[in-house]
Amino acid sequence: MLSTTARTRLGRAKHKARTDRSDLYDLLDAALVCHLGVVADGTPMVVPTCYGRIGDTLYLHGSTGARSLRAGGEACLTVTLLDGIVLARSAFHHSVNHRSAMVYGVLRTVTDEQERLAGLRALTEHLAPGRWDAVRPPGPKERAATRVLALALDEASVKVRTGPPVDDEEDLALPVWAGVLPVHRVFGAPETAPDLAFDLPVPDHVAQRAYPA
Repeated sequence: MLSTTARTRLGRAKHKARTDRSDLYDLLDAALVCHLGVVADGTPMVVPTCYGRIGDTLYLHGSTGARSLRAGGEACLTVTLLDGIVLARSAFHHSVNHRSAMVYGVLRTVTDEQERLAGLRALTEHLAPGRWDAVRPPGPKERAATRVLALALDEASVKVRTGPPVDDEEDLALPVWAGVLPVHRVFGAPETAPDLAFDLPVPDHVAQRAYPA
């Protein structure tokens, strides 16, 4: 079960709350980009970035020179997947079908080299499953220039909206089309780098995600 705190308890639309921890995992594993909210040098910042998950920990990375990642401390991370545009008979009741998560916690700078590499592997594999073992791993200089942060999933909430529009009773007779326009995410055909030194086929771990698969 997900934790319930003053920060994660929904104040509105409580029926959209999900309390099963598997709902959080499913959303984080399906999405690719998060938005990380931090305060750096007194300035609030929201940084879009990629992440990877190992159990109950999210791993993020960036340059050691990035001001937003040097801050550490309290953070709020959000992830959203848009599943559909909900078109109602009235403008007021238009909405979106979505899955969203909000995670609160303290960013921890990962210093253990084994955990750092595990976090970087999780990040790479989350974006491109099978990629880590197919490429050159980061070298000493690259690792030294990279900051790896960990955020525990101890305090999180999940919100989900599904289904058709919910119009007012008096609007149901209006001659206005209502329904849902689904939103799907697909990967296109792989595009080979123009400077590829060898005539290589697209590897299976990439091709199997392309559309059409």
